[in-house]
Amino acid sequence: MPKAYIIAQAKVSDPESYAKYGAGTKAPAEAFNMTPLARGGRSEVLEGQGFPRVVILEFPSYEAALGYYNSPDYQAAREHRLNAAEFNMVLVEGVE
Repeated sequence: MPKAYIIAQAKVSDPESYAKYGAGTKAPAEAFNMTPLARGGRSEVLEGQGFPRVVILEFPSYEAALGYYNSPDYQAAREHRLNAAEFNMVLVEGVE
C-alpha cells in the first residue's frame, strides 16, 4: 500500500491563531501516524504562485490521511486557521 502526503502552503496573517491551529493538530497527528517531512523551514517559489510556508505530512495510507483531515480534533483545530492564513492543501497518494 503506498503512503500518502498532505502538502500545504500558507501565508500566515495571525501567528497567534495559527499557533493554536498547530497545537491542535498534535492529537490527530498521533492518532493517524502522521510524520512531518517539512514544516515551515526555508522555502522559495521556483515557478508559479506559492505561499512562503510549506508543510509536507506523510501518512501510512491515503485513508489515514483522510481520517486525519476529517477527524473531529483536526476540524476543531482548523477553526483557528480559517481566518489566520491564506491556505492551500492537497492530498496526494505516493508511489509504491
